[in-house]
Amino acid sequence: MKTFYFLLFLAFLISCNTENKPIVPIPSNAPNQAQLKQIARQYGMFIHFSINTFNDIPWSDGSLPASSYNPTTVDAEQWVKTAKDAGMNYIILISKHHDGFCLWDSAYTDYDVASSGNGTNVIEEVAKACKKFDIELGLYYSLWDRKENGNAYINGENTVPYTYVKDSVADQKYNRFMINQLNELIDITQPYTDVVEFWFDGGWTKEHNRWPLNDIYQTIKSRVPECQIGVNWSIGLPENIDYHAVYPEDQKEGYPIRYFPSDFRLGDPMLPANPDPKLFTHKGKTYYMPWESTVCLSERWFYNTTDSTYKSIAQLTDLYQKATAQNNILILNAPPNREGKIRAKDQEILLELKGQIDSLEGSL
Repeated sequence: MKTFYFLLFLAFLISCNTENKPIVPIPSNAPNQAQLKQIARQYGMFIHFSINTFNDIPWSDGSLPASSYNPTTVDAEQWVKTAKDAGMNYIILISKHHDGFCLWDSAYTDYDVASSGNGTNVIEEVAKACKKFDIELGLYYSLWDRKENGNAYINGENTVPYTYVKDSVADQKYNRFMINQLNELIDITQPYTDVVEFWFDGGWTKEHNRWPLNDIYQTIKSRVPECQIGVNWSIGLPENIDYHAVYPEDQKEGYPIRYFPSDFRLGDPMLPANPDPKLFTHKGKTYYMPWESTVCLSERWFYNTTDSTYKSIAQLTDLYQKATAQNNILILNAPPNREGKIRAKDQEILLELKGQIDSLEGSL
């Protein structure tokens, strides 16, 4: 009996130790299983749709009234089917851009669809559509929130660098806000599909150690273990980890990971270097990190009434080849318009591009 209770106590200790152990990437010179799945996805669609869609601007500062977001409809099935028909394997949907406007009814802010002209929970509708059309879902979330976290720039102007005054109390409050919202997003999507990627943006507005990177990674991975996490402008310089920005052609093997922990590199709208280094470091340990390119079909991230110039099929085919070579990934942006639909021109181009891609891959 004593032996039984001892073994039970030992099992309890092991369980406690496992539960408290932080989830972090494992150093490696090769991709892990979750990274291999991301590499295999290879090709996807970026969907920029939010309050900026209705104001003809690429970025806003949180001062636009929520009521100005007023789509005629939110045809999430059309978005996802367009990606599927184009041969894409997943989508990345904007959940919250730099302005702080949320495409779901968040319990932590009123600056969201519930306060707008159309209260549709866009996150949920897209998750449902992804399940229906058997395509995977990723979410973009801006760390930088000009509504919730203010605009207290050191230089006093809305110009680069967007460097916030150091305020640890404000940082802690906002960091809790982010973790709460990330849990909301997983709560919304999990009944339909797992989020395979979180695409974080805006990290350059503060020093890397002011973001709750460990908490973000732990929160997501504890609930969706194979979800891949990336932060835009992922790599720093050896002499200055927060240098903004280290372009792909300037990234060298062994350079420091600017936002650790994370799983892959971003730097929109850049293509990877050739050859592309995959091995980067954190505290003397080496980690494998593929590159994901994010590029517009036209000239804008968000729909704009003046946006009518598109890349040619030849340009897009070349871009696809360069972006997906070397075990990397391409995401093409096709923004829905104010009617909540992807434009017919975008659909036409994506289908024609699919024909070119199919021909290329069939000849390999």
